[in-house]
Amino acid sequence: MVSKAPSPHRRNLFTLVLLALLWTSSSLAQQPQLSEVKRTQIEAAVTKYMATTHVPGLSVAVVENGEYEWAAGFGLADAENNAPASEHTLFRLASISKSLTATAAMQLVERKQLDLDAPVQKYCPAFPQKQSPITTRLVMGHLAGVRHYKSGSQDDLEVGNTKHFDDPIQAGLDFFKNDPLVSDPGKQFHYSTQGYTLVGCVVEGASQAKYVDFVRKNVFVPAGMDNTQVDNRFAIIPYRTRFYRKTESGTVQNTDFLDSSYKIPGGGWLSSAEDMAKFEVAILNDKLIKRSTRDLMWTPLKPSDGSKDNYALGWGSWTKNGLAVVGHSGGQQGTSTQFLIAPTLRAGVVVLTNMEDADPDKLAWEILKVLAGTRESAPQK
Repeated sequence: MVSKAPSPHRRNLFTLVLLALLWTSSSLAQQPQLSEVKRTQIEAAVTKYMATTHVPGLSVAVVENGEYEWAAGFGLADAENNAPASEHTLFRLASISKSLTATAAMQLVERKQLDLDAPVQKYCPAFPQKQSPITTRLVMGHLAGVRHYKSGSQDDLEVGNTKHFDDPIQAGLDFFKNDPLVSDPGKQFHYSTQGYTLVGCVVEGASQAKYVDFVRKNVFVPAGMDNTQVDNRFAIIPYRTRFYRKTESGTVQNTDFLDSSYKIPGGGWLSSAEDMAKFEVAILNDKLIKRSTRDLMWTPLKPSDGSKDNYALGWGSWTKNGLAVVGHSGGQQGTSTQFLIAPTLRAGVVVLTNMEDADPDKLAWEILKVLAGTRESAPQK
């Protein structure tokens, strides 16, 4: 019997599978390895978290000694099609986007293209004058008095926006620019995702480039964040997860629709655990901004009313169990995220999930404890 040559379709399929296996092996070979003890502890923490929250899928990455050590996916990126989550799965970052935007803005400060204490209208003339001057520093620290999302009948037009905008900055400004401030500039902390659209406008004015293009060229490319991109609902984006929520009865469902094109600087980027770990590495090793600029970005501001504030410029800042940590959390339709950096340890954690209201904060801190050696050294006492 004469054997038949494999069809072109089968040959192509075999080639694709072989290339995927080779790429995966190469990726694993290049990735420094986390110790088995720590990896086992992290996996146990993830298993417990998933069992209690019923999150369909998540990805975790860790940084040790200023290097990307390990990342993995757990559960499903697409529950309907049984597609597993991996370290390459793209999740909505939600408010973690603010830390990316802040880093881009601080690059402009370093280049003397942006004065943090100049009125924002110097760079964003589309934003109208208010009762007192508003600076980029105040906006980045949520002290400018710019409102967050509107409540009540307008809520669906913002939190659940369904309209797509090709110009995220100008369209985003139109949502809030003419509204009154919720407090005098500098007086009180008022968290505002809308305010970061204003920061995006400042970045455009100071750089003379489109916000998305500037961030991609100056943050993502030098950090090696090859897959981080805008959450464009029309685009075909490989590795993008599906998005879920949990009902009061505990049933996991597809989440409500969202088009985040109006708030990209404050909550519209997609990224993977792997890419966000690379961002942490770049920040820890001063590849994006100088150490002095980074320290300024991580220094909390002081509201003039004397209230306590642990928010810096696009980053949260905490001290827990004697350990100083910076980072940011995020939450919106179909996602709950957290990333932490402990500068003195040169360590970092990324937790990205595909379900809203899943509170990944506890898991992120648990993993950071493992990296700090708290759990690994416990049996030796």
